[in-house]
Amino acid sequence: MTVVAGGASAARPQLIRAINGKVLLDHLRRSGPLSRTELARLSGLSKPTVSAALGTIERAGLVHATGQRTGVPGPAAILYGVRPEAGFILGLDVGREFLRGAVADLAGTVRSRMSVRAKAVDAMARIQELAGLATKLLGDAGIGASQLTQTVIGSPGVYDPKLDTLTLTGRLSGWDSPAVLPALRDAFGPALMIENDVDAAALAERVHGHGRDVDSFAFVSVGTGIGMGLVLDGKLRHGSHGVAGEISYLPFAEGTGSDARDARKRGSFDASASAAAVVRAARRAGVRGASSAEKVFAAAARGNAVAAGIVAEEALLVAKAVCTVITVVDPDLIVLGGGIGQAPGFLEAVVDQLRLLAPVLPEVKVSVLAADTVVAGCIAAGLDRAWQHVAARIGNSAS
Repeated sequence: MTVVAGGASAARPQLIRAINGKVLLDHLRRSGPLSRTELARLSGLSKPTVSAALGTIERAGLVHATGQRTGVPGPAAILYGVRPEAGFILGLDVGREFLRGAVADLAGTVRSRMSVRAKAVDAMARIQELAGLATKLLGDAGIGASQLTQTVIGSPGVYDPKLDTLTLTGRLSGWDSPAVLPALRDAFGPALMIENDVDAAALAERVHGHGRDVDSFAFVSVGTGIGMGLVLDGKLRHGSHGVAGEISYLPFAEGTGSDARDARKRGSFDASASAAAVVRAARRAGVRGASSAEKVFAAAARGNAVAAGIVAEEALLVAKAVCTVITVVDPDLIVLGGGIGQAPGFLEAVVDQLRLLAPVLPEVKVSVLAADTVVAGCIAAGLDRAWQHVAARIGNSAS
């Protein structure tokens, strides 16, 4: 018993040093660079304790002196900040038409970014293309694969931990094969995290977009596919089975023929309101040149009454889905994203319908983030995970 008590007593100062180091690192991550005096004020720790904790995280290679604060009374104060090279994150977006990616350092600064058109016709070839893109990104960033702290892939679908596979992968052919995840782990190593692509876009919105200062919001993406990312109490919510936000399965009218087949495979709302559904509706109605949803919207903007009717029906369908979200979750904000969600004038059409349908009308905004939104969300998710690894390094350094 004496040995156990002694061990616990010896471990206590180490634990306290590690906790203090994490507190300072969190302040430096959010507000740095900072001086020792500023860190003491923000943390409530004494200056000697701050000095000791700074030594701990500096030995761990996580912070460094970045300069001096001048222009204020008294001697110049040394400023400390996170050492960006202490970790790197690779974020990849696997889409049907494009593969996008970026490498960022631990401070969140993007070191390289790239987008390539997808050429693969099957899942294994798509993984090879992703690996090739990753190699180019690492080369442009000037780092090796061994320096990566975390890799995050934004992908259509839901991860099923029981089967260790991806399900509900939509239009990404073969991506739900049981062989996909093992092949991805072989290509990218154990520090691999899979995030639903729309959930990743919601994370990007939380960090860089309209969701920055909002406690709860829904990011609704309408385009080639349909999905939603739900942030409640500042946290992304996946649900018990990972399907929170899979609004493509809302039970809207399925129609017949290809519409019904789409509904069974990808969900009724997807079959009714995705870009492909808009094109089908326009072609059935005789809209000339309706080769894409974008062209249907353009025809409506030019005054084509038939195309305008299809756009109005699309706005009604999206408003019904958003109304469902409002009545179940009651978020502070709805953000529309995707090719259709961000189309000019579409926001106003959806809001007009919501005024008639919804019991309350939260703020509804169009995302201002660009095509690399999913990559930005993957980087954000990777940074959160990387800082968990950093916390472990602080504990090891304090011991």
